[in-house]
Amino acid sequence: MGRNIIVVGCGRVGSQLASMLSENGNNVCVVDQKASSFDNLGSFNGATIEGVGFDEDILVRAGVETADCVAAVTQRDNTNLMVAEVCSRIFGVPHVITRLYNPGHERTYEQLGLDYVCGTSLVAEEMFAKISSGHGAHIDSFGDFELLRFSLNLKERNLRQIRVSQLEKGHEIRIVAFERSDGRMSSIPTGESILYHGDSVLACVRHSRVASFSKWMQ
Repeated sequence: MGRNIIVVGCGRVGSQLASMLSENGNNVCVVDQKASSFDNLGSFNGATIEGVGFDEDILVRAGVETADCVAAVTQRDNTNLMVAEVCSRIFGVPHVITRLYNPGHERTYEQLGLDYVCGTSLVAEEMFAKISSGHGAHIDSFGDFELLRFSLNLKERNLRQIRVSQLEKGHEIRIVAFERSDGRMSSIPTGESILYHGDSVLACVRHSRVASFSKWMQ
């Protein structure tokens, strides 16, 4: 059964993403300020609403109260950020993903816990993969495995630190690299490397283990 997805922004990326999601059986609604932008959709099989993407009334009309995911892909970082904040904090949408133009804002987005794609090419494909995976940490897939990037969550287990070997044990996961939460150090770890709460972690995890491992991700 398809999921309910809202795409805010109907430029090149938004229209391509909306079409890909619709073709894969999802219920998609596209929001854009300009009705003429919907011409980019071609034979798109979904709904369209003209309006400001962070306006609460517009979002309600688009189905945000039952949305499984919202993708903010306008051409303005500030607009995308506002859409993400409204959808996640006010409406509690489970998965909100944004397009980020300025890579200098990546640290801020990570600290806010926002899922995003930063780049100028293959953005629609990357967003489609993230939405299809059902969680924000997804970067790519390799056979039975997923490549994930996430902030490490140790608070729920009342831990101050953990060894890489302890985190990998029993989870069918391999820690590929990590970066300290303050950005001052990054490394390819050994089993004895120490990880702290909030560290940014790059890991390879078996698909079937992602759900159970998610308790370590924030």
